[in-house]
This record gives sequence, structure tokens and C-alpha cells, in this order.
Amino acid sequence: MINKLIKPKRLYQEVGLNLYEELRQGKYKVGDRLPPERDIAEHLGVSRTVLREALIMLELMELVEVRKGSGIYLIKQPEDNTSADGFKASLDNDDVGPFEMMQARQLLESHVAEFAATQATKKDIMKMRDALELEKKNIEVLDHDHAADKLFHLAIAEATQNSVLVDLVENLWERRENSPMWKQLHSHITDQAYRKKWLVDHENILLAIQQKKPDIARMAMWRHLENVKDTLMLLSEHQDPNFDGYLFSTNPVQISCS
Repeated sequence: MINKLIKPKRLYQEVGLNLYEELRQGKYKVGDRLPPERDIAEHLGVSRTVLREALIMLELMELVEVRKGSGIYLIKQPEDNTSADGFKASLDNDDVGPFEMMQARQLLESHVAEFAATQATKKDIMKMRDALELEKKNIEVLDHDHAADKLFHLAIAEATQNSVLVDLVENLWERRENSPMWKQLHSHITDQAYRKKWLVDHENILLAIQQKKPDIARMAMWRHLENVKDTLMLLSEHQDPNFDGYLFSTNPVQISCS
């Protein structure tokens, strides 16, 4: 069996392997609609976001198809040798699930923004403003290029004057850009209106850094990346608009001060 040959490295891969085995054992026929995400998640004891990542992996293997407004359908039965090779290849890529990646960004970049608010120079502020101006222009002309988004977040990291933090933020963005999982998630998203909401988030982050308010900068970044996560879940939802959370609505490492 495949699970004796391949050891998953990530939680979504473990869930994907469980689903793969159910498909291989003939639990569903080609053309069948699988149960709703919520039911599968409860059956496997995982969050909706981890399940969504597992389904993205099976989509990339061309075993299932997620149809907007309809559900998840089996489009090909796993064949032991061919599918096993495809599954092993997906694990060898060591691709990070998009929501796991967002959680890492939320934990890291919220504190990067906090520190940037204590270190940012006038030159740093101007660089952030330039990135936002480019972002506005891209939105106005309906350009799907997200380069300005990346420039803004990197400008905040650079404002810490700490090259290690810059490297960490750059690494997360590079993993996103090179991630087949991330690209597959975005293939389900056609509504670009969310970008205006993210632009407002960016403006709030910049204002807090410019005013040298570390606590407000941290929470502004935290809320922004929470909004990103929620938007990605909602816009890639195929059926049920109600979903579980995965990231934290409040910062678990924040120490409240009286």
C-alpha cells in the first residue's frame, strides 16, 4: 500500500493520504460528489483549512475537481502505480499548504511590523508609500499583478534594519510564489474586489508605523493577514459559506498590559 512506502511530512499530506486511500479502495465512483467539506473534516478530525489543502493536493494530482457552487467530484480513480508515483512526487516537492503559510506569516510579520514602527526612517516610509501608490494603480487598471503587495511587505521588513528578518520575510514570499498549492488555490478566485480591502489594511499599517505606534502596527498587520486568510477561504469556497477558523482571531503570544 502507498502509505507504507511514503511518509507524509505535513498534516495536509497525511489527510490527503487518508482521502487517497478511501478513493483507491473504491468508496466513490468516477462522477460521484464527495460529502461536504465540513463533514469530511469532522470525519477525519481536522480543520477545514487543512482539509482544503488536502483537496488542493488531490486536485493537482487530477483525481478530484472542486466545482464552484456545486461541490467536490471524483474525476479519476487512483491507479496503484501511476497515482503512487504522483503522490510521492507531491511529497518530494515539500510544498507548504497555503493556510499553514499564512499562519507563519501572521506570526512573523505582525512582530516585524511592531519592530519596524520603532526603527523606520523617512526613507523607509517613502518606500512603503511608493509601494501603496503602485498597488492603487494596479487595482485601478484591474492589473492582477501582486508585485506591489510584496514590495510593501518587504519594505516593512527592511525598515527593521535587520537583515535576518528581511531574509525570513523574503523566504516566505518566495515559497508562496513557487508554490503549486498556492497557485491552485488562487485558480478558484475570480473576484478581485478584495484587493481594495487589503489596500485599506496596508494604509492602516503604514499609518501606525509612520506614527511610531508599535502595538497598533502589530495588531494592524495581524488583522490584515487574518483578513487575507478569511478572504482566501471564502472566495475559494465551493459550496458552504460558513467555515471554521484556522488562524487566531487574537494574538496568542501577545501579553496584555494593564
